[in-house]
Amino acid sequence: MQIAPMAEDFGGSVRSAESPAEHFDVLIIGAGLSGIAAAYYLQSRCPDRTFAILEARQALGGTWDLFRYPGIRSDSDLYTFGFSFAPWRNEKAIADGPSILKYLQDTAQKFGIVHKIRFSQKVTRSAWDSGRAQWTLSVSAGTGEALRYTCNFLYLCTGYYDFENGHSPRWPGMEKLGGRIIHPQHWPEDLDYTGRRIAVIGSGATAVTLVPALAEQATHVTMVQRSPTYIVALPARDRIADSLRRNLPERAAHGLARWKNILLTMFFYNMARLRPEATKQQILRLAKSQLTPEFDAERHLSPRYNPWDQRLCLIPDGDLFKSIREGRVSIATGEIACFYERGIRMVSGEEVEADIIITATGLNLKLSGGVAVILDGEPFDQSKSYIYKGMMLSGVPNLAYALGYTNASWTLKCELTSRYVCRLLNRMRERGFEVATPRLRESLREEPAISLTSGYVQRSIAHLPKQGSKMPWKLYQNYALDLLTLKFGPIEDGTIEFSGPITKRSQKEPALETVS
Repeated sequence: MQIAPMAEDFGGSVRSAESPAEHFDVLIIGAGLSGIAAAYYLQSRCPDRTFAILEARQALGGTWDLFRYPGIRSDSDLYTFGFSFAPWRNEKAIADGPSILKYLQDTAQKFGIVHKIRFSQKVTRSAWDSGRAQWTLSVSAGTGEALRYTCNFLYLCTGYYDFENGHSPRWPGMEKLGGRIIHPQHWPEDLDYTGRRIAVIGSGATAVTLVPALAEQATHVTMVQRSPTYIVALPARDRIADSLRRNLPERAAHGLARWKNILLTMFFYNMARLRPEATKQQILRLAKSQLTPEFDAERHLSPRYNPWDQRLCLIPDGDLFKSIREGRVSIATGEIACFYERGIRMVSGEEVEADIIITATGLNLKLSGGVAVILDGEPFDQSKSYIYKGMMLSGVPNLAYALGYTNASWTLKCELTSRYVCRLLNRMRERGFEVATPRLRESLREEPAISLTSGYVQRSIAHLPKQGSKMPWKLYQNYALDLLTLKFGPIEDGTIEFSGPITKRSQKEPALETVS
């Protein structure tokens, strides 16, 4: 995989620990896809604001720089996963990791965003001071120095995955295995799997990506799954988008291809939720049409849950099914009893021989990248808060999160959020406010922030903020509705409190102004 440019390539700097705290109007945490989008909108829609991006790693790209396992690719089309302001020019709509990383690098370079990034600067603590109406960030630099920054508004673009540690369950007998055990999040550069027998534990997006890629060089690959996942094959190339690009100006073609895919995704998601059994049977029929009659699709490809209770897995050009047809890949479904010297033994008694075992068992969730949030000296427990408009937290001033969709491309929601943050900042300046705090003013039925039943969600759901049962506290996972709400809906909606620093208030003035 192509290695992302290092800090010195992009002009990143490290300040001395002796320097006073450097102040910005806005600080963005994370230089991945959502951080780049945030920077683009800030500099284009709030040109009078100073801002910087603090990135813990030595290169931009986030997930696309971190993950190096074979076959890594997008699980949605790049016309929606890419930026609306930077047309995707690659022929493949479902793209590989290196191509996506290069796209992010080129976009950051084109719009001058690279010069705003401070690399190797890991934010460990963010403390809000109501008296000054600002955040103070404690940062650990790659050199070992301790740095401080202050800002008026904090924008967390860290995603919600733990970039340091993936989910790694233990099984009896793991120490007996004669071969290597690897988690995809920490793929070793020296791994040679040519001619080896490989078992990949898992059935999610990482597993269905890895398996056909490994099968190109391995003797045989077995996907070991506790239960099946919905797997849908789509063409890697979008022929309609290709036709649009041949016949229309670039931006018009990109926009039409983007909206076509947005509407199709919304249609299929809503159909799946309205008619789950019919959708399930159709997905199974399509899978069977690409496999031999001998393959037990009912056992290996028919989940116990309804479509979109968990994310669907997308395979470009049916690559996984092709590998199964050709005999290079097999699937073992059931519980793992233990590991033994030559591989994995299932509860059913089936044995999966493997020289290498890859635990594609999922990721851990870590909202805000593990940054501790302190409000006026008190630690903030995000699990007791509610999400406002999918981006802010009840009771937390001047802070936004970039969180994408679970049923569509991540970028769609992140761009909407960045545009809204710019609207909010500009309205605050127009009205002379310095602080914006969402306030929960009514009783709501509590709902989990992420409605998926996936294991990686359920393991962490108790530590995440909640959503409510109605606007503006409910996450509808609907791009069209969010577009109307966030682009055209009022900023001053009666839910956000607007105020200034405590030290600037007169005793005769109200402590805050609620705009309705």
